[in-house]
Amino acid sequence: IVGIQCETGEVIDAKAVILATGTYLRSKVIIGDLVVDSGPNGLRRSEKLSESLESLGVELFRFKTGTPARIDERTVDYSKMVIQPGDEEPRRFSHLPDDFTPLGHKPCYLTHSNERTHDIIKTNMHRSPLYSGIIEGTGTRYCPSIEDKVVRFGDKDSHPIFIEPEGMKNRELYIQGVSSSLPVEVYQEFIRTVPGLEKAEIMRPAYAIEYDVIDPLQLDASLMMKAVLGLFAAGQVNGTSGYEEAAAQGLMAGINSACYVQGRESFILERSDGYIGVLVDDLVTKGTREPYRMMTSRAEYRLTLRNDNCDLRLTRKGRDVGLVNDYRWEIYQEKEQTVKDALAWVAQEKVQATEELNEFLVQKGTSAIRETTAWKELIKIPEMS
Repeated sequence: IVGIQCETGEVIDAKAVILATGTYLRSKVIIGDLVVDSGPNGLRRSEKLSESLESLGVELFRFKTGTPARIDERTVDYSKMVIQPGDEEPRRFSHLPDDFTPLGHKPCYLTHSNERTHDIIKTNMHRSPLYSGIIEGTGTRYCPSIEDKVVRFGDKDSHPIFIEPEGMKNRELYIQGVSSSLPVEVYQEFIRTVPGLEKAEIMRPAYAIEYDVIDPLQLDASLMMKAVLGLFAAGQVNGTSGYEEAAAQGLMAGINSACYVQGRESFILERSDGYIGVLVDDLVTKGTREPYRMMTSRAEYRLTLRNDNCDLRLTRKGRDVGLVNDYRWEIYQEKEQTVKDALAWVAQEKVQATEELNEFLVQKGTSAIRETTAWKELIKIPEMS
């Protein structure tokens, strides 16, 4: 790679380039029998980039995803729904001890589809591009459209629908669980059979979108193209589905493109290091022929890949690659030493088999001890906290 050339002819020199094209490569938005050459939300799609990649010998194939309608908060009756409040004490991903001020939140709400909803969908199934043959791309297995749910789970009288605010200051609501490519008038009709949505007004229609993706088997573990040095790819263009999956790849491609430019070794996370390691390894060694979603069941080390120990697993690696500042590093070192001291203490210190202790153990529902025992062994007893 020596750079990129824009459609306008402008040339931007670069030693490394990261493709993070989302669902925009030769994308088609599909609503009923309407097919528009467009990216999401009416934005321009990218055509030349797919052609350029193919000219380099990069193999592409088609995936499909979809999104539900956005509805006007002012037209919803929350009294017919079940509130789904957030945590009273917001939990953080960060392990730093800093105080922080929550931004506040709006609650979500739960409602359900019903037999009337399903009847309208079944009556109009011939108008769904999923079943009329208009859509050819492979869709997400784990986020089926409402049409898919009605067909595949015909024994179900209802499906859960979560009403999720799009932001603190706008009035758009995301109807989780009702993605669809049915015509707008059909969507409007069936959504008004749902309790609380009888007067719902659509602000943005639901749609399906087809787009090009790279076969991720063409990437190495740094997310760089094997055949095109300096060309990296991250996110949905690699065949994944989901915000977290895309963010994880963006982080890794960003780190590795910098390492590449600096002439440093690639930064690779093993499967035992974190879910990011599992995600990347799955993509570049197994590939995917459907939108890939990261799930705990894919990780053989999932019992050790926990939120409470992620700093112990990854901070040192972050420091080595230059992404952990002195403040964070100092706090991490203090915690690491505290953990080592605690482990040494429970291994060395012993407790006497007193009558008082054994009475306590029996009350806890476990056996008494007969001899002096290290705390390390005592706290292995399941009944002990």
